[in-house]
Amino acid sequence: MTSFTIRRLGPEDGPALAQVARDETDFTDEPPSPPLTPDAARAYLSDPGVWHWHAEDAGGNPVGFLMAYVHRRRHGEPLDVMFEEIGVRRSWRRRGVGRALVDALHAQMRGHGIGSVWVAADSEEARAFYEACGYELDELQGVILSRAGDEGAY
Repeated sequence: MTSFTIRRLGPEDGPALAQVARDETDFTDEPPSPPLTPDAARAYLSDPGVWHWHAEDAGGNPVGFLMAYVHRRRHGEPLDVMFEEIGVRRSWRRRGVGRALVDALHAQMRGHGIGSVWVAADSEEARAFYEACGYELDELQGVILSRAGDEGAY
């Protein structure tokens, strides 16, 4: 098995985020995303509520990523985690990269005393992966709604 390392990105890792954005199709099968500006990337990676890891090959190139948000709650446990997104380069899939990234998330949660995490699966393949990582079907959500902000409001 080819080796890789997992590390949580910090405020100076904007170029690593930009590389994943440029290569997004290889990681997530979705069209590339426009990268954040350097200031926006620094703010994103400095936010204590944003947890972002990369799996990197021996040369330091990203081969996978995982990002999650810590949420404050108004009742029950004070914090939970929304596991937002994971992606692994096609050539690195089925080599333990995704599982290692999820393990890093769970270790971070334990270190912060957070016991609850949730993720939305958007395909049967994703659902099978999450279930293999110990996740269980909680409830089915039939509708996702969104709203773009008014021009200049944000």
